[in-house]
Amino acid sequence: MKNIFFFLALAVVAQSCSDGNGKQAKTPRVTEHVPVRVQPLVKEIQTITIQTSGQFTTDDETYLAFKTGGVIEKIFVREGDAVRSGQLLARLNLTEIEAQVAQARLAFDKAKRDFARVENLFRDSVATLEQYQNARTGMEVASKQLDAANFNRSYSEIRAVSNGFVLRKLASEGQVISPGAPVLLTNGAGRGQWLLKTGVSDREWAAVQVGDMALVTTDALPDQSFRARVTRKSEGTDASSGAFVLELTIENPKSLAAGLFGKATISASRSQAAWQIPYEALLDGDAQSGYVFVTDDKQTAKKVPVVIGRIEKDKVILVGGLEQAHTLIISGSAYLKDGSLISVLP
Repeated sequence: MKNIFFFLALAVVAQSCSDGNGKQAKTPRVTEHVPVRVQPLVKEIQTITIQTSGQFTTDDETYLAFKTGGVIEKIFVREGDAVRSGQLLARLNLTEIEAQVAQARLAFDKAKRDFARVENLFRDSVATLEQYQNARTGMEVASKQLDAANFNRSYSEIRAVSNGFVLRKLASEGQVISPGAPVLLTNGAGRGQWLLKTGVSDREWAAVQVGDMALVTTDALPDQSFRARVTRKSEGTDASSGAFVLELTIENPKSLAAGLFGKATISASRSQAAWQIPYEALLDGDAQSGYVFVTDDKQTAKKVPVVIGRIEKDKVILVGGLEQAHTLIISGSAYLKDGSLISVLP
């Protein structure tokens, strides 16, 4: 009974796979075409515009430090304080320094006595010329050692080099500090130029030239903008950030403060050939690279890597990768892969 039902099923399948004349029907092979829209690619010469940010500072910032090491006894100022030229700002505990000065003075006094004694003996022809010269040299060496000790004593205090403000306090009272370690950061009062220090990538660094103009804004002064000019390009990367540093000199500074965050739009003097494409046409974009789909015959899609110059609000500027392409796919890219068949919509 089971065999009868099996043969009946085979007969039904055979009938369904044949045409009306009893011949075997062929199943059609269907290939799907993805509908897309395209636009021609036009290479244009564009002025390079660089968006960057940084902090305001002045060109006369000074890190102040003790020449000798020791224990900080007193710091007389706080961050933001106004200072006058020559004002005492900080002082080390002078116990050790004073002892060194005293030792140098005693050594000098002894050398003077020894020289006076040998000089008298030399006049009486008792001491030799060599002994006389050695005594005089010993006195001169002791004198220089005393000068050095007094010099170190004078630089065991920190005094303001000009009228200005304390920007940062980098050490605290009671701290043991090594020679030359920064204690205070100060700047001048209205004497130095205001700068915006900012970091850029290697490609942006290469595009910018000294003298290029920029427009600077800050959130602290939303109704103001400042004209600026690129006045310095670093010759190496910053050790902390890995970026190349640019200094923009502010031409019309008003009510600025060191440490404020600023944003700059630099108009580079150099130009470059680039393509403008819709934002939707870019796939997998990051800071410098991405992918787009192009077509040469308007029948097949081709995925190509591109180099991104910058991303704006409603368009992307590409600076490389499309040299051999003529037509860009601007919609439908999400459903494509390399080699997909396409149908171009009007």
